[in-house]
Amino acid sequence: MTDTPIRLADYLPPSHLVDGVSLTFRLDPGRTRVLSEIRFRPNPARTGRPDLRLDGEGLALVSAALDGAPLAVQPDATGLTLPGASLPDAPFTFTAEVEIDPAANTALEGLYMSNGMYCTQCEAEGFRKITFYPDRPDVMAPFRVRIESDLPVLLSNGNEVASGPGWAEWHDPWPKPSYLFALVAGDLVAHSAGFTTASGRTVALNIWVRPGDEARCAYAMDSLIRSMKWDEEVYGREYDLDTFNIVAVDDFNMGAMENKGLNIFNSKYVLALPETATDDDFARIEAVIAHEYFHNWTGNRITCRDWFQLCLKEGLTVFRDEQFSSDMRSAAVKRIEDVLTLRARQFREDDGPLAHPVRPEEYIEINNFYTATVYEKGAELIGMLKRLVGDEAYARALDLYFERHDGQAATIEDWLTVFEDATGRDLAQFKLWYSEAGTPRLKVSDRFEDGRYTLEFEQVNPPTPGQPVKQPKVIPVAVGLLNPNGDEVLPTTVLEMTEPRQSFTFEGLGARPVPSILRGFSAPVVLERETSPEERAFLLAHDTDPFNKWEAGRALAKDVLARMVTEGAQPGPDWLEALARVAVDETLDPAFRALALRLPGEDDMAQTLHAAGHVPDPARINAARERMAGALAERLEPELGALIETLTEPGPFSPEARAAGRRALRLAALGLVTRRDGGARAEAAFRAANNMTEEVGALACLLEIGRGQEELGLFETRWAGDRLVMDKWFALQILHAAPEETAATVERLTAHPAFDWKNPNRFRSVVGALSANHAGFHHASGAGYRLLADWLIRLDPLNPQTAARMSTAFETRARYDADRQGMILAELDRILATPGLSRDLGEMAGRMRHA
Repeated sequence: MTDTPIRLADYLPPSHLVDGVSLTFRLDPGRTRVLSEIRFRPNPARTGRPDLRLDGEGLALVSAALDGAPLAVQPDATGLTLPGASLPDAPFTFTAEVEIDPAANTALEGLYMSNGMYCTQCEAEGFRKITFYPDRPDVMAPFRVRIESDLPVLLSNGNEVASGPGWAEWHDPWPKPSYLFALVAGDLVAHSAGFTTASGRTVALNIWVRPGDEARCAYAMDSLIRSMKWDEEVYGREYDLDTFNIVAVDDFNMGAMENKGLNIFNSKYVLALPETATDDDFARIEAVIAHEYFHNWTGNRITCRDWFQLCLKEGLTVFRDEQFSSDMRSAAVKRIEDVLTLRARQFREDDGPLAHPVRPEEYIEINNFYTATVYEKGAELIGMLKRLVGDEAYARALDLYFERHDGQAATIEDWLTVFEDATGRDLAQFKLWYSEAGTPRLKVSDRFEDGRYTLEFEQVNPPTPGQPVKQPKVIPVAVGLLNPNGDEVLPTTVLEMTEPRQSFTFEGLGARPVPSILRGFSAPVVLERETSPEERAFLLAHDTDPFNKWEAGRALAKDVLARMVTEGAQPGPDWLEALARVAVDETLDPAFRALALRLPGEDDMAQTLHAAGHVPDPARINAARERMAGALAERLEPELGALIETLTEPGPFSPEARAAGRRALRLAALGLVTRRDGGARAEAAFRAANNMTEEVGALACLLEIGRGQEELGLFETRWAGDRLVMDKWFALQILHAAPEETAATVERLTAHPAFDWKNPNRFRSVVGALSANHAGFHHASGAGYRLLADWLIRLDPLNPQTAARMSTAFETRARYDADRQGMILAELDRILATPGLSRDLGEMAGRMRHA
């Protein structure tokens, strides 16, 4: 890579500030005109007469003027520069007219078209593809926007202030950076409602969709209203405009975007009916709606000073949406699901060539840092901070944060200073979590004598790219102790580890206790402690902490599966009996029981074996996991039929958590039954299903045992006209394909008439599913590697963001044998040798190739 990195250490305040922006859009698919009027003033934080740099890419400049006087300026490839010596040492107005081509914008950033609808995506640096502007988060200004078009719906940020035939004007009074600008124009209809804020203001709520989709918005609207109410009650944050609009867009690189007052969503996170959306879809809609709404305060009213501070808005907002979902659903189950996601995505990232701190020190392409580390690990840091200072102090600190930094572009230093001022704590050591990459490993040993029980901890911070040596971190370790009879003798207590090695002693105990360590997953670390299968089975039966109860069963399963892979062992009775007791324990949440029955994933096992010094063989892992599932099905066979029957509920579908948990456990049981009855019960369940959760679940059960071709055909016929449901149809076939057939299945489906590789959702449902089938992607033939590289090279010129994100499937190459490593390196070399390779994909492939 020859691109010069952008470094945090080189940050300079903007040369000029913006007091107001007026934009006029004359929309045309191939020749949209954008007229801008920007009121600048010199920034007192900069001395001298610095140049004014305006970012701009792919813009045809028609005219420009300074205080009405025409300017003879020539843009370069990335913008234009107004020499400081020629600028007034006082406020001035810059105007420009540019022409852009939304119809040709396949990268889906800036202003583009999605099936006849105009749409924008400006985070992180898309606004520069709309007009010339200082496109950086620390330049904040109010916007006034006029849209001219014969389309019936014309939307932008803020409140609509005027409209007439063929035009509309919008005003956003709250200063915002350009990345939060949004515009939508199209033939849309609204699903509408209202919300009365805590102070008594009425807010008009609209979800805008294509005609025919308006009946699929009710759950999204309900989620929005609950989010608004929750944010008032829990964080004291009230909405601040007269209107809140959401638009569902089919072609979108991300999940959604929090543009001020006009959130733009990937349609998969808005549209839902029981017949078309699964329980997982409903849960994701609830979470994403909440996430983007919560950004109104943690991201919009207070934004990030520069893109290195991205975790400030994203980590905090992810933490807030996790809190919301925990309150709406089962907090215990939500925590387990969040940790599963963290380990699958972020721990994997931390362990490979793409490891980076939560706040990176440099980047080449900022789009490549919308990562699990910034989002999920960033949220874990907020959770740790809350755990360390306590709930009341956390609430005080957040109130101070909103009071002190409202309307500002803030930094991690600002955030931590607020906590120091609110609590009196010194957070200098805690700040290391933001600046050092990698997942700490927490090694634990214990001893017991004369009623004294001692836990000894050692933290190891492994080297990561560019950071060979690490310092000890603050690690909150939540611990409980149980008596040998299962009684809890020490309720959850948070131990604060600050040294490389530390011991904690508990006195007055009558017997050696069984420790429950890292309750609630109190820190994002890998816990290493030698334990017996009997102790893990004990914790699975008796631990009062739901997360550690699940974790004990998970660890037991991984131990069993590891021995099956490396030694050819068979599943032992300890694991089978312990899981059987959990499966039928009606005192436990059905959603929890469903999670307990879920076997460790193959990628997870590959990482576990690699960490233990083994070279994982994807084929052996796949075969062992199949044997494990078969053994569990055999052990539970007497109970499964009754379990399915007792979980079957008559009446209409409900997306609420209790009903969803019962369906999850019923489908887990059905998957095991299918391994014993050859699919008879799953076939009947597929035909009787009256909701998408059970229809897809039953079909997956059949595909898992090599059946279901007739059902696939019925599914396709029934849902061929529904783009989101068909994404499921594509993905199911690949996720459940036999390893030796996975690449061929992908090739067959990419030739299907409904495969639109330019649509990110469809591309992810096919090519993305390839890498999600662990044994298929890593098949010894290398066909999966070649196929993915082929499609990344093809997609990159059109949509470099999506291509770069999907290239991360190659980040785990160091785990595997020399042959697989060589094949992956060959594909990375082929990608890097591609003429015209984008900065996005080039940076990612280069980092993975040269690690």
